[in-house]
Amino acid sequence: MQKRSDGFHDIETIFYPLPLKDALEIVPAQNAGQPTISNYGLPVKGKTADNLCLKAWELLKKDFPDLPAVQIYLLKNIPMGAGLGGGSSDGAFMLQLLNNKFQLGLSPEQLIYYALQLGSDCPFFIVNRPCYATGRGEIINPVPVDLSSYQLVLANPGVHVNTGWAFNQLDISKPLTKTNTLEQLMLQPVTAWKDLVINDFEKPVLEKYPEIKAVKEKLYQLGAVYASMSGSGSMVFGLFNAAINLTGGLPEHYTVIRL
Repeated sequence: MQKRSDGFHDIETIFYPLPLKDALEIVPAQNAGQPTISNYGLPVKGKTADNLCLKAWELLKKDFPDLPAVQIYLLKNIPMGAGLGGGSSDGAFMLQLLNNKFQLGLSPEQLIYYALQLGSDCPFFIVNRPCYATGRGEIINPVPVDLSSYQLVLANPGVHVNTGWAFNQLDISKPLTKTNTLEQLMLQPVTAWKDLVINDFEKPVLEKYPEIKAVKEKLYQLGAVYASMSGSGSMVFGLFNAAINLTGGLPEHYTVIRL
């Protein structure tokens, strides 16, 4: 991972869509003017004006002046600050929702262009299939990674990791010495990932937050073939053989997802 002249970092990552979703609905606003948003489910921290759903509307409004104001209803099921891209997915799907409902005629490539202005990982959610990503995260190429024979456990340590802080902890002074790209490593059997696929954020984050380290170790104790922090954290995931019965006996805040 290297820092760019524009202040962003060149990253190398794998995006994989999960069947864990927020719910997003828009209806015509009662009053013309600015859109409004109502949040339900998990709490949404931060200023309402910074919500990516609102920013997506504002972004399209600049190029489509006739875009009407809408009332947005957002049901949050994806926790914030967990490295799962919940807010980014909301922004990206808001772009698609507006495009479809108001027949703006935007192509997938154009939607990706707008999504990148919302956030570096937003373009992935336009594609929404397993992808290898480089650059800021916007250079995405589909990869043949299929985890359907596994089940995934999401473990929430209950802490919030600041993404900016996490990036600042990375040692970018050393030149990259990797002989294989992450894309190549992901094509190895999942059982080999434990020794090959490493999240660079884990070293500083697990040192600062031992509770996250403990969760990762717990997943391996439970039988995970691979466990890692998601992005800059704090959510940790474990991949388990689909034949293992994980119902019951899991600690609180561990969620089983069938892939």
